[in-house]
Amino acid sequence: MEIIKAEILGYCFGVRRAVEKAEQALVENTESPVYSLGPLIHNKTTLNRLTKSGMKTAENISEIPEGSAVIIRAHGVPPQVISELEEKKCRIIDATCPRVKASQKIAEKNRDNLIVFTGDAEHGEVKGIAGYGGKNFHLIQNLQDAENLADESDDLRFQKGVLFSQTTFSENEFDKIKKVLGGCFSNLEVLNTICPATKERQDSLLELCSKVDGIVVVGGKQSANTIRLFQTARENCAKAVHIENASELPEEFFELDKIGITAGASTPDEIINEVCEVLNVRSSR
Repeated sequence: MEIIKAEILGYCFGVRRAVEKAEQALVENTESPVYSLGPLIHNKTTLNRLTKSGMKTAENISEIPEGSAVIIRAHGVPPQVISELEEKKCRIIDATCPRVKASQKIAEKNRDNLIVFTGDAEHGEVKGIAGYGGKNFHLIQNLQDAENLADESDDLRFQKGVLFSQTTFSENEFDKIKKVLGGCFSNLEVLNTICPATKERQDSLLELCSKVDGIVVVGGKQSANTIRLFQTARENCAKAVHIENASELPEEFFELDKIGITAGASTPDEIINEVCEVLNVRSSR
């Protein structure tokens, strides 16, 4: 069996930075609890490791005791969350991805204008940015939403505004939405805030698909960018599977001659290496 890794895979800058900040916080805060507000990243293995080192995960601010150290995850949070943590005298460790932080500033700067944002309503990054956008924030999740906004919003057509996106949104989908809205909103400034790391992983995967018999996509089942990698692999390769760790590898993949490996932006190197090692060992028996 030949195993070929995608040229670009695994941790992106923002995720690596968040994990490093969490590790540093656990070393520095030995006398007070360290909390992550929501899952730090979308990877169970890394979260389990940090939990064993002492990090706690809270879904709500009410679960966090006063004076705790609190890590703001890479996806960021709305401004009102920061205010509530400050009221509880928490030490805030801001691990918001710099690209997400830039989008928050765009929303805050344009809160008195029309804001059209493409993304997933349930994603933490989107919820955080929406908090900076205020009442003029319009969320577009897909092309149909864009067409609906174009059809139903005559009163918005001439307003000054901005169109931008969740960092992990599909670039292809964003281009389609841009064409629809650009044709009917005359004062809409378009900003491409999709992280290059997302496109780089997609491009690297597409190049890999034509060289192998099957693709293994490694990453969290809740990770938006990993899910999109799997969709691309499934559409462009005869066999594709999405796993979180080596134990989930399907038996049929051990029979393939050439396997391609890619991984989402929140997948650590050790998990990728473990998958490759298990494939090598099992296939050589």
